[in-house]
Amino acid sequence: MPPLLRRLARLLPACLLSLATSLPALAQSPDWPTRPITVVMTFPAGSGVDVVARQIQEPLGKALGQPIIIDYKPGAAGNIASEFVARARPDGYTLVFGTAATHGSNAALYRKLPFDVETDFVPVAPILDVSNVLTINPEVINVRTLKEFVDTVKANPGKYNFASTGNGTGTHMAFAEFNSRVGLDMVHVPYKGGPEAMASVLRGETCCIMNQVQTVLAQYKAEKVRLLGVTTSKRVSAVPEVPTIADSGLPGTRGFDSSIWFGLFAPKGTEPKIVARINAALRQVLETPEIRTRLESAGNSVRIESPEQFRATVKANRAKWAEVVRSANISID
Repeated sequence: MPPLLRRLARLLPACLLSLATSLPALAQSPDWPTRPITVVMTFPAGSGVDVVARQIQEPLGKALGQPIIIDYKPGAAGNIASEFVARARPDGYTLVFGTAATHGSNAALYRKLPFDVETDFVPVAPILDVSNVLTINPEVINVRTLKEFVDTVKANPGKYNFASTGNGTGTHMAFAEFNSRVGLDMVHVPYKGGPEAMASVLRGETCCIMNQVQTVLAQYKAEKVRLLGVTTSKRVSAVPEVPTIADSGLPGTRGFDSSIWFGLFAPKGTEPKIVARINAALRQVLETPEIRTRLESAGNSVRIESPEQFRATVKANRAKWAEVVRSANISID
């Protein structure tokens, strides 16, 4: 055997051994993500979901090792963004920022959705439970309690307009459920998002809105609006002086709980290991004391669940809102 071949023969076992010992490390090394991840927003910039997304955008990117890009595709109560992500490649690089409306009540409200809310998405992780609060412009309807509000509206059927952030959104559904329970006749005025809806209340075009606590705090502290009742079963730490609607004592309000959640969804077919990676990274972000305090001081409650637990939450939520839609006789199309 030529000297060169004999030398290679002696070296080959050592090379194979080195390669074999390195294979487990290679197999365990992360191969996702290798480029930026896009989170498609269901509602416009400045809305409640956007406020939350902006707060977790950078830390989530750091936890995953790649930047998070926010892409706004608002409209049709979040259905435009949802359809876009439902048709995206299931590679983990395109997610949708969903809500209890986009992946809950919309399934009951829209009979002809171009996607299936349940089968076309993989629930990845929840982010928050969000409380709405009945917010009024006192120059339009000058009341101080929930009972006074109900009595005034009942005495003037069809006179008062309430705003929402769009047909079928959480703000619409919360008010619709409230009106159905207490028997109010009001006119619904949908807007394209939170900023427009809130501006209509401040201008007096509408009297009120069931808006997220975090989006009305500034106007409340400036005494431009009054808060009459939160939609959660317990009082909200950011506004502890505001009672719950459930504790108002009004007929039909016992057990009232119309809180909503925010969460991330991926297209169907996304690998479970990628879903688990995003879930773990988001959990890490939400358990960071500084971020958790910031989110909860604005009137939210951090929700941490596994993908399987979140799937169960979403399923139960859809059933709840389907019943609300039926009892309130709400239809979008």
